[in-house]
Amino acid sequence: MEDINCWEEKFELCQYSDQLLNIISELNKRIKIPVNVKTIKKACYYARMYHGEQTRKSKEPYYSHPLMVAYLFASYVGKDIPQYYTTYLIVIAILHDCLEDTKFTYEMIVKIFGERVAIGVQDLTRLKHVIKTTAADTLNSLFLQCKFDILHVKVFDRLHNLQSISFMPLEKQKKIIEETISHFIPMTSYLNLYDITQELVRLCKKNFPTQSPHSFEDNSALSLLSVFPNLQNEIDRIRNR
Repeated sequence: MEDINCWEEKFELCQYSDQLLNIISELNKRIKIPVNVKTIKKACYYARMYHGEQTRKSKEPYYSHPLMVAYLFASYVGKDIPQYYTTYLIVIAILHDCLEDTKFTYEMIVKIFGERVAIGVQDLTRLKHVIKTTAADTLNSLFLQCKFDILHVKVFDRLHNLQSISFMPLEKQKKIIEETISHFIPMTSYLNLYDITQELVRLCKKNFPTQSPHSFEDNSALSLLSVFPNLQNEIDRIRNR
């Protein structure tokens, strides 16, 4: 943890952090409670340090993915996303794969960013080595726990994965698209994330496999709502707080 007090002098901009900080600068001009830029830079530093030399299928550094998820999220704050969903959720977006893919631990996140951020990152972590889970499992779990703030980060994680889906194996592409149609699109529609819903639909149609058991009329995820009718009231309460 020797970097906790000297991260600022070691922080270096890259094209991904620069893009994120630029959108945050624009965001801060139009929202009531500004995003804490220093905290965002600190999260970028730790994400880059701990993801290290990991790369994506596109050959880009892996840390580019969480920074782009944060960028997409920040782009929609004040539009589809409530303005109070700001600093801590952007930090969670930046760190969302750290527990799953790096040596950056829950306890370290608590010490550096606080328990609220650590819990959010943990909520987004798929415990592959303990029990086999899917992105849809995580999405539904967040939904059933009424963790709608963290749920937004999961949605943008999926959006960026779809934007870069061409680099994935064909079987993986098919799985992601079918899961998006059956779970993510109905969920974003229910949460009134209209622009995100349209963009997910566009990307799925663009890459839609020729053989698939699903269609864009498949709203199976919405069946959850009939089991938990009080969820709409909870969503409205959170939006209006």
